[in-house]
Amino acid sequence: MVLDAAARELALFAAVGFLIGGLDDLCIDLIWLARTAWRRITVYRRHPRATAATLASPKPGRLAIFVPAWREDAVIGQMISRAKATLRHRDWVLYVGCYPNDPATIAAVEAATRGDERVRLVIGDAAGPTTKAGCLNWLWQAMRVDEATEHRHVKAVILHDAEDAVHRDELAVYDALIDRFDLVQLPVAAVPVSGRGWWAALVSGSYCGEFAEAHGKQVVVREAVGAAVPSAGVGCAIGRRALAQAARGRDGPFDPGTLTEDYELGLRIGAAGGRGAFVRVRAADGDGIVAVRACFPETLPQAARQKARWITGIALAGWDRLGWEGGLAERWMRLRDRRTPIAAMVLAAAYAAVILWGIEAMAGLLGLAARPTSPLPPWTMWTNLGLVAWRAAWRAAFTGRACGWRMALLTVPHMVVGNLVAMAAAVRAIGLYVGIVRSGRVRWDKTVHVFPA
Repeated sequence: MVLDAAARELALFAAVGFLIGGLDDLCIDLIWLARTAWRRITVYRRHPRATAATLASPKPGRLAIFVPAWREDAVIGQMISRAKATLRHRDWVLYVGCYPNDPATIAAVEAATRGDERVRLVIGDAAGPTTKAGCLNWLWQAMRVDEATEHRHVKAVILHDAEDAVHRDELAVYDALIDRFDLVQLPVAAVPVSGRGWWAALVSGSYCGEFAEAHGKQVVVREAVGAAVPSAGVGCAIGRRALAQAARGRDGPFDPGTLTEDYELGLRIGAAGGRGAFVRVRAADGDGIVAVRACFPETLPQAARQKARWITGIALAGWDRLGWEGGLAERWMRLRDRRTPIAAMVLAAAYAAVILWGIEAMAGLLGLAARPTSPLPPWTMWTNLGLVAWRAAWRAAFTGRACGWRMALLTVPHMVVGNLVAMAAAVRAIGLYVGIVRSGRVRWDKTVHVFPA
């Protein structure tokens, strides 16, 4: 009797949560469909789709790439080597920020640089880890010193992480579009970790569908409805003037009091009247789109650690720091950004209800109790089942477009793994948030990285 009552209450809570979230996602889907159809009818019939080859800047300029690095000796050398070998742009400088108590990363940067003046090592004046934003501000200050010394200004700053595989055409896209926009965000393509076993591939592969859908639909809709385009922290160019405005009265444009300085900076630029753009454009040689490739955590603890940082910075601390500014569209998008902890609670309730119902069913088969009835009215179960199937179909479609049909076939297992990570991350995020509130201190809660094969 107690199990039956508990299963019903948990199932009811989960059903209501799934219904609200499913309808919210359905609105995003319908807007994306309408926008896509409209652009195909009105824009692409009159104008050919742009590619990295057809984009050209009227005023080419110097581009600065910022890479903060704390204990990244396993990947930073490969990142630098790839950038030097592949980037197609005449004038760029890569600033790598390191800490004085991280000699392994410093040595890896020096070995990969090999006297190349386009790569500049910046060692901060504080032991690590501080925050990612604090490290980025060191790079900003070093860039300003170089500007004063060389008597030329940087046109834009590009944000990257130490594990990113840069795209050869990305700087050309930034250079062409940063004159029109204050922030230009390219898609991020998640790459499964290879050679570490099936479980590592499954966990890291769960990010593939998430990023494919987020950067194929959700950010597109966000821009379409007039909400600010947040920076993903990688594959993002920010105009020099917008950064200078954000840095006014401070040590730099990045706020060291947050775990998600990139996300907040994008929203602050939008709130200040700046224009952001999410850009999907084909590569110059026609081989796929211009996107940043990166591997994500391969174990559940590391994945939960990473997502906990995102949840803490965006959904919990972000609520305190950014509030609910902006119009209806902006508030809607911020609500979607901040619903993750509640969504994790809904998922936990659903899994618990299924387990309890399974225990009751087993007891009924053994004759130890009456066989349980359905914990919810049939229409509720069928409606939510339809919304879940719809969600999985969309995820598979975007995964297939970005990563191929083989990865699309793993959509359901990836979604289950993603749910487990989300629940664990929500618990950890609450602990992180409480710690920040109590101590007032924010530290770089980073994860172990692998460079894409």
